[in-house]
Amino acid sequence: MSNFSTDNEQSERRQFLKTSAIVAGGSLLSGITGSQAAAQEMGSMPGMKHEGELPKPIGDPSAGRPSNASDEYDGYSRYKPSRGNSPDSDYYLGKLMPGFRSKEAASIPIITPDLEKLSWKMVNGAKEFHLRPMAVEREFLPGYKMNVYGYNGSMPGPTIEVTQGDRVRIVVTNELPEQTTVHWHGFELPVQYDGSETLTQNVIEPGKSFAYEFDVHEEGTFFYHSHVPMQEANGSVGWFIVHPKKAFDPPVDRDFGLIFQNFFIEPSQTIADSWRMDWNWHTINGRSGPYTTPLVCKHGERVRVRIMNFSPMQHHPVHLHGHTFWITGHEGARIPKSAWVPRNTELIGIAQATDFEFVANNPGDWMFHCHMVHHMMNHMTKQVGPRIRETTVDRYLANLDVHPSVNMTKQDPGFRTPGYPQEMLGMNMSDDFMRTIWNRREVQGMRAMWPMSVMGLMTVLRVLPDDLYQIVMESDDEVEKGAVFTEIVRRFGTPDRYEAAPMMMKGMM
Repeated sequence: MSNFSTDNEQSERRQFLKTSAIVAGGSLLSGITGSQAAAQEMGSMPGMKHEGELPKPIGDPSAGRPSNASDEYDGYSRYKPSRGNSPDSDYYLGKLMPGFRSKEAASIPIITPDLEKLSWKMVNGAKEFHLRPMAVEREFLPGYKMNVYGYNGSMPGPTIEVTQGDRVRIVVTNELPEQTTVHWHGFELPVQYDGSETLTQNVIEPGKSFAYEFDVHEEGTFFYHSHVPMQEANGSVGWFIVHPKKAFDPPVDRDFGLIFQNFFIEPSQTIADSWRMDWNWHTINGRSGPYTTPLVCKHGERVRVRIMNFSPMQHHPVHLHGHTFWITGHEGARIPKSAWVPRNTELIGIAQATDFEFVANNPGDWMFHCHMVHHMMNHMTKQVGPRIRETTVDRYLANLDVHPSVNMTKQDPGFRTPGYPQEMLGMNMSDDFMRTIWNRREVQGMRAMWPMSVMGLMTVLRVLPDDLYQIVMESDDEVEKGAVFTEIVRRFGTPDRYEAAPMMMKGMM
């Protein structure tokens, strides 16, 4: 049986947070009607309402901090950016600084934003899971529904979470129109359950089932995927997290999991072309920025982030803003502490996973992204027609039978600079698009223009003081755009030099 925490209280808390996110969709706009509501949904209210001034203070900065952990270890501070007194110290850059949970605490359940967990029941001494490979429609961005492959209605598939020493049975029922198998990536199991198509087992025919059963002696970050290469390229993957019998020391307060994937989908298509060798759609847990759900934690917590690269043929140099992390594990196993490496950018190869750990000592909304420039965009395709075309196609759409000539005058002074233009344009952020982006608790109080900078393989790490975390994640309170961010600037930055976000133009990206 698992020894990590799964009691009713945590289950009810997660349900409360999910419910809060739904309720917030209505409450955030309560009392605002007509053009004001449209403006707020488009992210323009802070600049319009305050005319450059900061929103009023929110929260209670005097509420205090947890008292069950020290604020400083050998010169390293839990609550402000710092290095420590010596690179040889166990606490340099927060290396072994504990979080707020006791060393005796069980492993904390992993959080895989935008993905569900696969349920199980005990059957004849094994945790039995049921997994269904199938064609899936996944909404990469609001309104952009793509046809890919996945499991149990999701791409990536649902997260499997067990504890070291468990015996597992995964019953795979093939709902694809073609043969498949499932490989348990990184597990040292009996060869007949390895999932290598025809090498170790017969294929699972459409409509048929096969039961994989083995004891899990490992601990760490693993995953499952189809062993049919084109099905892999079309999205067939999911997490398989194994918590240690004895929680890793120091224990973390948050444990997040992110799967990076790439696809090529033509502008007029919804079906991924798995034969392509270049990619124009990039997803984290099946969503592209700004639809990726931020990772939200409390100021001072110890955080683990597991990132797995399931791109068909591209590596990812992953960079976290505002923090320095330690590399504590890979897809093979946890790394001995003597071999941990401090980084702020880590290169993750294909079919590899890396575990990052750090102390969230720098409050704010921090970008967490792949640093390959083509991966920081959505639907990156060549523009139709000459690159000097206007940024709107309205006059073309007004009369589809007539093709207006291209303006060749190049009056834009930017063309005096060789290489101009380089900014990708054309993604439409409609009212419904923006409403979906904002109606999540995890993004409340962020700057009004934040969706403009988060695209492709990009997400956000939010480090919030306790009182602001409670407002964002544990309440139904209306949170004004920019209010949480500016409160952090007020407490930790230079408020007299801060400018509110400008008005966001409708349909602009």
